Amino acid sequence: MAAVDDLKFQEFDDAANLLAANPDATTISIDEPEIPKNQHSRLQEPRREEDDELLGTDDSDKTELLAGQKKSAPFWTFEYYQTFFDVDTYQVLDRIKGSVFPVPGKNFVRLYIRSNPDLYGPFWICATLVFTIAVSGNLSNFFIHLGKPTYHYVPQFRKVSIAATAIYAYAWLVPLALWGFLMWRNSKVMNIVSYSFLEIVCVYGYSLFVYIPTAILWIIPEKVVRWVLMIFSLCLSGSVLVMTFWPAVRDDNRRIALATIGTVVLLHALLAVGCLAYFFDAPELDFPAPIIPARNGTTVVTKS
Repeated sequence: MAAVDDLKFQEFDDAANLLAANPDATTISIDEPEIPKNQHSRLQEPRREEDDELLGTDDSDKTELLAGQKKSAPFWTFEYYQTFFDVDTYQVLDRIKGSVFPVPGKNFVRLYIRSNPDLYGPFWICATLVFTIAVSGNLSNFFIHLGKPTYHYVPQFRKVSIAATAIYAYAWLVPLALWGFLMWRNSKVMNIVSYSFLEIVCVYGYSLFVYIPTAILWIIPEKVVRWVLMIFSLCLSGSVLVMTFWPAVRDDNRRIALATIGTVVLLHALLAVGCLAYFFDAPELDFPAPIIPARNGTTVVTKS
């Protein structure tokens, strides 16, 4: 029989000490073979990386989970609407840069918006664009007709209200329609990604920033230069919308997906072309010099 000491459990630093103490002892390795991390994730890496980049999973889901744990104030209180404007200057500038210099294959919502969507940037971008287009349109017509004796300059303040109606209607009604469409398609197709209404408004608002410097350059009295600037700005801002909403509808029916993206680009192009054609290229009537009747029956033509 084995001695009592031989039956006691003994700890050894390594197998070498065990074999040195008892050459007849048997050692069993219980270490599980480690699977290299690169090999383990190699199969899932392409699809998961694409999903994380375009659809906003992984870190964005954690952000939404933490945001959902926060207590939201009732919608009739000031604190509820204050959260929509809770952004700093660096965030707004970063989002403006992302809308002016879109990165191919990157989702604007995923990179800039989803962590903290805001209405501060879209509101002031639209307001600035309204006054820029209205003022630049008046200056453009003034410079075009400058020096003509039959032209009498009259400021057209109604252009401010027309520009405000067109731009704010586009920045709110189009996102509302697109949000409702995505929600409807999400109920039909499980793979459709649904953005929130605030995220869509944020994307559309920041995509209009490029038209602010473009509207200032539209003062140049050359139609060819204006249309080239318009096409360039349209390509930049339109690419932001396409790269944002194409991942959301690409798993839908092919025709529906292409029709959706085509409608988004078409409406965006109509806004740009409409602003250029109405505020800058619209033909202006030459106002003749006013005729003042004299008391002796003759008429006097005044020069303006």
